[in-house]
Amino acid sequence: MRLIFLLSLLAASPVLASEDIPDQYPGSPLYSKPIEVIPNVWAAIGATAPPTYENSGHNNNLSFIVTGDGVVVINGGAAYILAEALHAEIKAITDQPVRLVVDENGQGHAMLGNSYWAEQGVPILAHVDAAREIEERGNRILEGMQRYNRDKAEGTFVAPPTETFEDKQMIEMGDVRIEVLHLGPAHGPGDTQVWLPEQGLVIAGDMAFHQRMLPIFEDTIVIDWIETWENEFEKLNATYVIPGHGTPTNMAQVRRYTRDYLVYLRQKVGEHLDAGGDLADAYYVDQSPYSHLDTFEELAAKNAGRVYEQMEFE
Repeated sequence: MRLIFLLSLLAASPVLASEDIPDQYPGSPLYSKPIEVIPNVWAAIGATAPPTYENSGHNNNLSFIVTGDGVVVINGGAAYILAEALHAEIKAITDQPVRLVVDENGQGHAMLGNSYWAEQGVPILAHVDAAREIEERGNRILEGMQRYNRDKAEGTFVAPPTETFEDKQMIEMGDVRIEVLHLGPAHGPGDTQVWLPEQGLVIAGDMAFHQRMLPIFEDTIVIDWIETWENEFEKLNATYVIPGHGTPTNMAQVRRYTRDYLVYLRQKVGEHLDAGGDLADAYYVDQSPYSHLDTFEELAAKNAGRVYEQMEFE
């Protein structure tokens, strides 16, 4: 019943992520004000759009868990200014201190805000592969953020994680059991999921997308992502899902826009390959069932090209 209420509330509320609305929370660098998804689990939903000056780079979800003995934050955010703004929201909700930050991967929107949390002396946890990506690419990622965020990038620096894990890290804090998981290869190096088994809620990170088209990067191996989804992510049998991008929802919705999209695109590209099609035409395979998603125009053709390159020699 609570999930039905939650979904109806989100559908009627201006907190829905959107590619067309530059800012849903005037007066704050955050794109939207945090909402309580289930008791004591909050998320500030980012824009389902590319990072821009207008949204301050807040185009992913920044979540936090109030445990009774401290707060666990999931994602440092794309800039110092966003982490600072999220902390202000946390302080308005609870006087419990932030005891840990978990980065969902090594991308800029997950880790550049670590700079703020590092200054607060908060430990930062990331998967070993995400930590390696931050070490190798962090400065280039920072430069990219500085170009679009300009003055809003002030104070941001690359702060690496202070702790790393490989497969799983268990956290018992207050009344909450938290499992920080790396279920396998998915969207990018070090993809991390935060699972609350007693609540049936997963903060999925970039394992799962909703309302916007997912991007397939050079290091995204689509068939591995599908296998991780089917063999590991589905086994969680989560009731509530906070995706990496888009509003909180359920497994059926994120499956539709993540796993099912990847399977569909491989099928279409496979048909194109079987017909002797080349890369130039692969960009135009039919993706119309997903054309309603935000960022479709920016990403659909690129995704098809990358899947073609991966499947060409399978």
